[in-house]
Amino acid sequence: MHHPTERRGYGRRMTPRVRADPAVGERIRARRLLRGWSVRFAASRAGVSHATWSRIERGLQAADNRFTLADIAGALECAPADLAGTGVPAPDRATAAALAGVVGLRRALIDIDLSEPPSGAAPPVAELSRGVVLVNALFEACDYAGAARLLPDLLRDLHTETAGPDHLEALRLLCDATSVASSVLRCLGHPADAWLGAERCRDAADAVGDPVLRGQAAFALARSATACGSYQRGQTLAERAVDDLGHHLSRPGAAEVLGSLHLVAALASRCRQRLEDSRDWLDEAAELAHRTGETNAMGMFFGPTNVDIWRMSIEVDDGDPARVVEIAHRTDPAAIPAGIRQVFYYADTARALTRLGGHDRGAIRFLLIAERIAPQHVRTSAELAETVRTLLNRSRRQAGGTELRALCERLQSR
Repeated sequence: MHHPTERRGYGRRMTPRVRADPAVGERIRARRLLRGWSVRFAASRAGVSHATWSRIERGLQAADNRFTLADIAGALECAPADLAGTGVPAPDRATAAALAGVVGLRRALIDIDLSEPPSGAAPPVAELSRGVVLVNALFEACDYAGAARLLPDLLRDLHTETAGPDHLEALRLLCDATSVASSVLRCLGHPADAWLGAERCRDAADAVGDPVLRGQAAFALARSATACGSYQRGQTLAERAVDDLGHHLSRPGAAEVLGSLHLVAALASRCRQRLEDSRDWLDEAAELAHRTGETNAMGMFFGPTNVDIWRMSIEVDDGDPARVVEIAHRTDPAAIPAGIRQVFYYADTARALTRLGGHDRGAIRFLLIAERIAPQHVRTSAELAETVRTLLNRSRRQAGGTELRALCERLQSR
């Protein structure tokens, strides 16, 4: 039986003082500054003295009491594990997996050079076709981690099958798969790797000799070039492809690809500070969309709704944010059954409301909807991170601040 004084902690045997971990203090300070709070204000929220908080931040005192750490975490609206540096928040594992998949996808794209003879055996082309359908579905759902996990093996198998008896079908499937790979890489913030994927798409399209597939590849190239900041190159690629495809409009999917090329030409024009030219391209795309209706040819979801969503993206930065909100009111994003397009509707509406000012509640609501639809997309978007920071600087402790700070934490952890 222990002596009562030993059980209560009295006597000679004292618990050694825990040494401060400076990393914990740095995390606390970073999260406090992210909110724009003074030490005194943050400490008052936690119920500790400002002197204690300051010593912990500077690494002079350990937050060795789990209740103290919990109080500080509560004040900063995060988990104690986030401050202690233990574990990865479960909602961000998919985002981390998506970013980690970039390396494997890049290697696969380097390996599948059609000028190099493939080796080995591949699954039957029917199985490969099902694989392409699956990665398309994952991308459309903004599951970049899932698509990045499956694409490398699929790309290599398709490359192998291009030397087999079903080589034309394998090349068509390879065109689709490399287009998806390019889009995934671009959405994850790797536009140069996306350009490599688009080049592989062009190689496959050229090998088939199909003008519609060449248009699809040109779209991927123009999107990647524009994402890299090569706006004139993106414009040239899109315009040249529009001219080429205009001679083949009787082919299935040609009108939809042509309309999508008009959209990327509009984007490149906007990036070149030629907003009126951009609007002209959009108007031409709208005319085509009126004729095609809502479609999903070539996985592009071209139609009136998508033209409006592109128009919102183009107007939100250099155009008229009030016009974006007006378009949003008349547009039903559910007309496109794909998260990859819906997320832009909600994200760009949030950005427009942020630019207008006085609509922060609505902006936060739209951001949270966008994150619910496509968390991997939102949490890897530099544009949305900037929007969240702008809202956070305005919110402080106003309505919506708690949700906004939590979203900011999720973006900061990427």
